Amino acid sequence: MSPSEPTREESVYMAKLAEQAERYEEMVEFMERVARSAGGAGGGEELSVEERNLLSVAYKNVIGARRASWRIISSIEQKEEGRGNEAHAASIRAYRSKIETELARICDGILALLDSHLVPSAGGAESKVFYLKMKGDYHRYLAEFKSGAERKDAAESTMNAYKAAQAWPRSQLLSVLLRDPELP
Repeated sequence: MSPSEPTREESVYMAKLAEQAERYEEMVEFMERVARSAGGAGGGEELSVEERNLLSVAYKNVIGARRASWRIISSIEQKEEGRGNEAHAASIRAYRSKIETELARICDGILALLDSHLVPSAGGAESKVFYLKMKGDYHRYLAEFKSGAERKDAAESTMNAYKAAQAWPRSQLLSVLLRDPELP
């Protein structure tokens, strides 16, 4: 590690600071740095429960804002199409496309991190279930706005990840699910 690179502990601290400041994009960056130092090709130790939760919170806030934006814009688009206002609908479609690009970038980023570092480094059943559920969630977010074959692929990947998580002991799965504040 170079002298200018923050330590794992410094990155975790900065992620907590970014969370307090509601700067979730930066929180993601700090926690990605921590995650890349863990497991996978890096061979480091797996994330602690606290680190895992910080990563999850960071991504949930970043993706949650974009998902809300997408739903609002999609609703406005439908209203404009219903009114026959094609000029506005075309502008809205372009804007929605921009949001979809951001959503895909975020989902692809966490999915790559899960596949390359987090799932391979998961030593215990609880962390494995946590990451597999997270993987299913982000594939589901992709399926929300994709269409055609891409939507079908995302939906299948969602089900595969959730089924893989369910293959672990029921007590571990319930432990992870009960701690998820996003569930109804």
